[in-house]
Amino acid sequence: MTDALRPMSKQRLYEQVLDRLRQYVAEGDLKAGDRLPPERDLAQRLGVSRASVKQAIVVLEVQGLVEARHGGGTYLVRDSLDVEPVEKLVERRRRLPDVLDAREALETKLAELAAERRTEDDLTAMRRALAYMAEEIEHGRPGVDGDRLFHAAVTAAAHSSILAEFMRSISDQIAESRTESLRQPGRPTRSYAQHEAILDAITDRRPAAAAAAMRRHVRTVAKVRLLDWDPGEGE
Repeated sequence: MTDALRPMSKQRLYEQVLDRLRQYVAEGDLKAGDRLPPERDLAQRLGVSRASVKQAIVVLEVQGLVEARHGGGTYLVRDSLDVEPVEKLVERRRRLPDVLDAREALETKLAELAAERRTEDDLTAMRRALAYMAEEIEHGRPGVDGDRLFHAAVTAAAHSSILAEFMRSISDQIAESRTESLRQPGRPTRSYAQHEAILDAITDRRPAAAAAAMRRHVRTVAKVRLLDWDPGEGE
């Protein structure tokens, strides 16, 4: 069976707005920090409803491409609007809750075991990962690599081959959830602080505290704009 002849999806109106906004930013040579026209003006100039414009802005927010400041307009976060296809966003939104549930179950237990079983080498790996994440954030990056290294170090410190295998089996989905979380405004520094709390509990061999700190962290990861987005709005 082939999927090639599945029914074609009709492009939503807000997707057309996204295409126009991407073109507007490119042709106007707009850069990070520049402000987009107000939603009312965009709706009038494009001949669409404000609802369609608002939904397009939400999609850009979800992808971390713009920042909508309350009462202060919408500003570019990057130098271009390289928008991910909406269908990919919809698919990721569908599977993200299950991934986050799995992360909470697995990583909470991993942190608990790490506090019981960690070696000095394990602690060194965690500290190096945090140092790298701090360097990333200092240079304006979201800290994705440092985050990945830290969680990998916690997994290794648990010294559980079965749990480590479970983590490897969903590594691609975990990477998606990591990127989704760290592109939320202010999230990298908050994530770094939560990692420090996890490391402190593991260092002090406090399993219950390590598990609680990891649970708080993963629940913060779960608070992403994507899950609040309704792809059917603004048709």
